[in-house]
Amino acid sequence: MTDSGAFSDLLAANNEYRRTFTDSGLTGRAGRGLAVITCMDSRIDPLALLGLQRGDAKILRNAGARVTGDVLRTLVLAVYLLGVDRVLVMPHTDCRMASATDSDVHELIAKEHGIDTRSLEFRTVPDQDAALRRDLVRIRTSPYLPPDLAVGGAIYNVHTGGLIPVEV
Repeated sequence: MTDSGAFSDLLAANNEYRRTFTDSGLTGRAGRGLAVITCMDSRIDPLALLGLQRGDAKILRNAGARVTGDVLRTLVLAVYLLGVDRVLVMPHTDCRMASATDSDVHELIAKEHGIDTRSLEFRTVPDQDAALRRDLVRIRTSPYLPPDLAVGGAIYNVHTGGLIPVEV
């Protein structure tokens, strides 16, 4: 780490974690055959809310829980090399990415921070349900993934802890 002062709390926590670490026997495979695509929102604890343990699933996170090209690339690796045979796409309620457009985000960052971000695509989701359905179809129709891959979607409610299944 470049600035150990800024990360001293994390290094101290890691030293404590290492003292009780017992997961050295885990492999890189998804023990329960699951990949979860979810948002980077810190209110989401995907393992806990799905009743999973470390090693059970591959967790892919990005802003808005979108199925991007990089997510598809990662899913191909997870399916063919790491034991994934089912995928859950799980955006959430109260998502900042669902409350604005890309233009809004570009303008906000430029106004508040003086940075021009127009070369970036933020993939905001003004219609979260429609975006989730499109992303499920994108996985299901990918020529790089098996046609029998189990693919499901649900919206996680950050206020109740519940999942709202979405069918395509």
